[in-house]
Amino acid sequence: MGQHLPDFAEPRWFVCHTKPRSEKKFSALLTVESFAHYLPLIQSVRRYGTQKKTFTKPLFPSYVFARLEPTRKDRIYQQDLLVRALLVENEPVFLRQLEAVKAICSSGLEAAIHPLIRKGTHVRVQGGPLHGLEGYVDDPANPRGIVVSIDVLQQGLLVRLPFENLKLLP
Repeated sequence: MGQHLPDFAEPRWFVCHTKPRSEKKFSALLTVESFAHYLPLIQSVRRYGTQKKTFTKPLFPSYVFARLEPTRKDRIYQQDLLVRALLVENEPVFLRQLEAVKAICSSGLEAAIHPLIRKGTHVRVQGGPLHGLEGYVDDPANPRGIVVSIDVLQQGLLVRLPFENLKLLP
């Protein structure tokens, strides 16, 4: 994704990064301005003591996808709800992925954001007896844990940990 705007007025897809908790208001603005857009929403259940409340929330917090003419892009900034809008570079891939997101959201199945973790990703343990320990992801396709390097021995220790306890490091 980049910031360069094309010279033509043909509608393009943008990933719109909104201010926190502004996704639904921004979606309403896009509707008023007649811009095609998609705000993926999922059902969430919260328990408050003995009560159970169901509500809809954005699947991707602070993100809305919008299709608009670059010459009319200034219209999406009028209510101070938007941080930035990034032009989608590869629209065919984006549109296939967006269709997958729509299918998941409409399926009624439970969905949650999960970071893309590749083999060798540097991580830090969050919580538990190994809190603060750093290592590398062993194999995300068959998650068995992380490998902690012992460089002086040119060896590694495989420690079994759930991915929920890991924080991705730069």
